[in-house]
Amino acid sequence: MGLLPVGFDRLPGWQADHLAEALTAFSASCGQMKDAATWRAVCAAARAIPPNDEHAARAFFEANFQPYAMTDNGSEHGLFTGYYEPEVAGSRRQSATYDIPLYGMPAPRAHNGRPELLPDRAAINRGALARQHLERFWLADSVDAFFLEIQGSGRIRLPDGNVVRVSYAGQNGHAYVAIGRVLIDRGELTREETSLQTIRAWLMAHPAQARAVMEKNPAFVFFRELPPTPIEQGPPGAMDVALTPGRSIAVDRSFVPLGTPMWLDTTNAINGLAIRRLMVAQDTGGAIKGPVRADLFLGWGVDAAELAGRMKQPGMQYMLVPRGVRLPFTS
Repeated sequence: MGLLPVGFDRLPGWQADHLAEALTAFSASCGQMKDAATWRAVCAAARAIPPNDEHAARAFFEANFQPYAMTDNGSEHGLFTGYYEPEVAGSRRQSATYDIPLYGMPAPRAHNGRPELLPDRAAINRGALARQHLERFWLADSVDAFFLEIQGSGRIRLPDGNVVRVSYAGQNGHAYVAIGRVLIDRGELTREETSLQTIRAWLMAHPAQARAVMEKNPAFVFFRELPPTPIEQGPPGAMDVALTPGRSIAVDRSFVPLGTPMWLDTTNAINGLAIRRLMVAQDTGGAIKGPVRADLFLGWGVDAAELAGRMKQPGMQYMLVPRGVRLPFTS
C-alpha cells in the first residue's frame, strides 16, 4: 500500500458533500476506537460540534486531518461494491416450511493447543453441527440464508408478522470464495452480467445444482440475535456501532483502521452518477481485500438491494489521518 499526502482541494467533490452527516457517523465510532490515544483529542473535538452544523463540520475535518491518496501496487484505482440489510422469512421453530437452519457461533475448540478449524459449508450442510443445538432460527429458503451470510446482517420476518434482527457473530475460518466467479468459470454467467440479482436468479432456476454451487464457498457465517432496535437504525458493523446508510463502509482492516474517515470517489452502478463523499470505516467483510477496496453500506429495502447487487465500480479512495500521527497508520 502507498499513501500520498494531498490537499483537501484534491478530493473530487469535497466542497459539495454534507459533512455534518459524516461527522455524526464518525462520532459514533469514537467510543470503539482500537487505538484510543490516537483518537482522543480528535474525538473530543468532534463531540464539541453542534449537530447539523455544516460549517463547523467542514472546519473540523480540515483542521484535524491530513488526506492521503491510497495506492495498491502503484495504482490509485480500486474496486467498490455495495451491501445492504436484507429481510427474509423465518421462524424460531423448525417446520416443513421453515427447515433451513441459521446457526449461532460454536464454542471455540482447540487441538494440541491450537484453535480447531470449524467444518466447511459442505460439512455443515451435511449436519456437522447438528448435535450442538446452535440453531437460532429456521429460514424458508436456502438461497435467502446464503445471501444473508454474504450481507452479514438482516431482518427476519416471523410468521406472526414481528421482525427480529440478526448480525454477524463469527465465521468458520475458511477462505471466502465468490460463487459469481464460480459461475463465470463454468460459463453460466459472463463477467459483465454477474450481479447479486443474476446469481440469485441462476440459483433459483437451477435448484438441483444450487447447493453444490453454494458449497464452492467453504466460508460459513454464524449469527446472533440483536436486542430490539429502532427500525430506522442500521445494523451493527464490526465496530459494534450502528451502520449509517451512505456513510459507513466495510474495509480491509489490515490497511485501514476501523473508525477512520475515508473519502470515496466512485460511481452509482445504476444511474452512473458520481459518489463522492466522506465515509467512515466501520465494518469488514470476507471479500473485502486490499487497500483500495471498500463495500458501501446502502441501507435496507428494495432500492438498497437493487443498487447493492449491481455495485462493482472502479474508483479511488483517500484516507483521512489525524494530523501529527506517524505513518504507517494501520492496525
